[in-house]
Amino acid sequence: MPKAAALNPDITKRLDDFLAGKGLRRTKQRDVIARAAFSTAEHFTAEELLDIARKIDRTTSRATVYRTLSMLVEAGLLREVDLGLGQMCYDPNFIDHPHHNHLICLDCRKVVEFEDKHMHLLEDCITRRLGFSPASATLKIEANCEELRQRGECKTRKAAR
Repeated sequence: MPKAAALNPDITKRLDDFLAGKGLRRTKQRDVIARAAFSTAEHFTAEELLDIARKIDRTTSRATVYRTLSMLVEAGLLREVDLGLGQMCYDPNFIDHPHHNHLICLDCRKVVEFEDKHMHLLEDCITRRLGFSPASATLKIEANCEELRQRGECKTRKAAR
């Protein structure tokens, strides 16, 4: 059975603190699922995480994956995002890049993360102008593939087939 790399110490501490605060304990299954979730920089669905976790430990339970995903989101370690793919995805990258946003290609479904130093200012101006005080923000831009439009084909679209 392959082993995933150990969890980042910061993630481990945050997870341990969260579990202790809830009166829960670390279990082998939770550790496997957390290691699987943070072994990739790619967005994943619950079923994709189950597949990754089962490569580490084939006895990983589907129900435990779903419960642990909810727990990791509640702990602030993962972000649940709707990338318009028909099911919720989980983003393991926002701990290191908390202000990133997503661009999703409508043609090939490629997801590109981006940050811009001016986004915070824009979000603040818009919310205040409309009478709100910003608490959090995410931006999802759906766009058409420029490569497909210009060349009639897209490398990402070909690879997805």
